[in-house]
Amino acid sequence: MYATISPSDASSGALPDAHSNGATGRAPAQRTTGAGRVSFKADGAGNTRLDRLYQQGCAKIRLPRVYGGSAAEAVLINSSGGLTGGDIVSWQADAATGTYAVITTQACEKIYKADSGVARVSNHVTVTDGARLDWLPQETILYDRAGLHRSLEVHLAGDARFMAVESLLLGRLAMGEALRSLAFRDSWRIHRDGRLIHAEAQRLEGDVARIGLADAVLSGHLALATLCYTGPEDSDAMDALVDSGRALMQPFADCTVGLSSFNGKILARLTATNGMALRAALIPLISHFRTGEPLPRVWTT
Repeated sequence: MYATISPSDASSGALPDAHSNGATGRAPAQRTTGAGRVSFKADGAGNTRLDRLYQQGCAKIRLPRVYGGSAAEAVLINSSGGLTGGDIVSWQADAATGTYAVITTQACEKIYKADSGVARVSNHVTVTDGARLDWLPQETILYDRAGLHRSLEVHLAGDARFMAVESLLLGRLAMGEALRSLAFRDSWRIHRDGRLIHAEAQRLEGDVARIGLADAVLSGHLALATLCYTGPEDSDAMDALVDSGRALMQPFADCTVGLSSFNGKILARLTATNGMALRAALIPLISHFRTGEPLPRVWTT
């Protein structure tokens, strides 16, 4: 919190009201900022090791010891406990040749009601030839009147493998909260060897609870997720992954799943009645495209 001292105040020795902010009479709200960067390298024994780590502001990164898997893990933490209008956070993850890394979050990210503006989150990923990185944050929860503009920029080289998953919960479902006003935008751009191979933009604004009732939108569902996988597999191998993924999803009646393969990538869209139903279907689907690798422990604890 701060206040402005005018020359007349300074000369008279008077201090301004700590709660004042010029003509509005209110102090500007404190905003969260943070930046975190992590990169991985391969050691001589074929293991993935930390190369560089940087964290600033509310952005923290932890590297838990991994048991039973071949991928190194980085856990992203927003120490402010949530985001609201005016907050700015950026993350960057890089995987060098011969590495396998998974990026996740400590918990669901909460986007609170914004009095003004939107929260901004930018994510940047680089995966070099012969590496793999899985981007697996836990769900983002959008509260009523929340505002969030988020982006994911990915650069792949050679035969790099990459998988991204983003999940949304529209309101605090357990409390029966409905979103009457929302300003959410999400942009993905994935490049391979400098060529754009996947681009999408998602926008949810206005009375989402009403708009989402349409069959062409969410069919009344309040939980949704997108999964995208791209790698060096040929079209037959991609189609086989899709077919087995569809069979895997058949028991999940509370979740609607669409899976397709095209242009060297696999895309899945999921909607569900609630967050628990979404996660129940999403966990085996993620494991399927990770060839049996266990999920980060934070997903199951």
